[in-house]
Amino acid sequence: MQRKFIINLGLLLLLNFLIKPFWIFGIDRTVQNTIAAEDYGIYFTLFNFSMLFNILLDFGITNFNNRNIAQHRQLLSKYFSGIVVFKFLLAIFYFAITFIVGLIVGYDSTRFQILFFLSINQFLISFLQYLRSNIAGLQLFVLDSLFSVLDKTLMIGLCAVLIWGHLFEGEFTIMQFIYAQTLAYLLAVIIVFLTVLIKAKKFKFQLNIPFLILIIKQTAPYALLVLTMTIYYRLDVIMIDYMLEDGEYQSSVYAQAYRLMDASNQVGVLFAGLLLPMFAFMIQKKEKLDKLIKLSFGLLFIPAIVLAFISFSYAKDIMTLLYHTDVHDATKVLPVLMFCFVAIASTYIFGTLLTANGNLKQLNILAISGMTLNIILNIILIPSYKALGSAIASLITQFVVLFAQVFLVKIIFNLRLNQKFILSLISFVSLLFITVWVFQNIELNFIVKVISISVFALGFSIILRIINLKNMVELLLKRGTSE
Repeated sequence: MQRKFIINLGLLLLLNFLIKPFWIFGIDRTVQNTIAAEDYGIYFTLFNFSMLFNILLDFGITNFNNRNIAQHRQLLSKYFSGIVVFKFLLAIFYFAITFIVGLIVGYDSTRFQILFFLSINQFLISFLQYLRSNIAGLQLFVLDSLFSVLDKTLMIGLCAVLIWGHLFEGEFTIMQFIYAQTLAYLLAVIIVFLTVLIKAKKFKFQLNIPFLILIIKQTAPYALLVLTMTIYYRLDVIMIDYMLEDGEYQSSVYAQAYRLMDASNQVGVLFAGLLLPMFAFMIQKKEKLDKLIKLSFGLLFIPAIVLAFISFSYAKDIMTLLYHTDVHDATKVLPVLMFCFVAIASTYIFGTLLTANGNLKQLNILAISGMTLNIILNIILIPSYKALGSAIASLITQFVVLFAQVFLVKIIFNLRLNQKFILSLISFVSLLFITVWVFQNIELNFIVKVISISVFALGFSIILRIINLKNMVELLLKRGTSE
């Protein structure tokens, strides 16, 4: 299984590193630099608002389906028709709740127009994720890797034409940006739907009440988990916009710093998507998990902590490189969010393992506690520290949740603490800190410093055997299907 993980992770990362960075830093960043800061602040706030009730579109179906198809492939034909109908019913509730809350908050007609199409996009994203869960559950990881970049590839093409093709008179607007996303998601959904249909071999669009009741009972714990996690991931910017007089500007500041963390976060999402069916399959077969946990954690933790240290030391250089506007405020927020990503990246390993094992009660307790803590911290910190205060709230929340997840994994899976591995991690962080400090005092180009620090970090991780290069090469050269 380790060999399968390495091969498919390599393909997944290659495709996503080719496509998604260009989307985030080439297209999305260009849009923010092109339009007014307040306009992008409104878009970013409403984008996060549209995600608050995303659980009503999914209801935990994606994780539930991924885990169950991985363990019982014969269920695909039975589940496919029923769940697709269920997804459309959920969409009705999602739109109703989203717009009712929007009215309560006091959004005007301009914001509602943006929110309407962002809500359509959320439905298409959720539907696409469900469809891909079938592909991943069938262990068709190569195909799933291709589908993981399909929507962004289409968006890049459409947005590039709009931004640089000058097909329409006048300035590029945020609505054109949103329309392009909608069309790209729709095309991606059609392509992946047809693929799953071929695998399922049959599909009927009909309402099956007993089946829906069964699915609701089984997915409710997943739904609660996704809801609470979404709230404490996405509520920050909404609270910034609502609580501050200059909320739209502060939301834009938060978005500037958040973009790099969001780009990095995509890697964690890829890890989780690949690990969930693998962990579920291994748990069912009662295979040992410690080697895959150690391997995946090392591969994700190393780049996360390196990015955090680089962002802390060179925040101004990074922000100046990315944006044309004043980045003074965003420079303060970036390091905090990137250290926050270290915790988030780790939860993609341990949280996914607990999900695959069905420990949803424990995960829900953690998520509700994290959500509550995050809201309280935001209320305390935002009035005084604005966007930076919200980032600090996220940092504290994510590390509290991480430590709790690690404790649960140790207890539930009866895993022993690998003292040698922990000592290697401490040694790595210490060496990385010294390396960053040394390069700060050397007159070199910023890009050269970042590349040099990254090379040293890779060397340290190999020497300390956090990343066991020899074992990875042996796994890749190993033939057969014993994994």
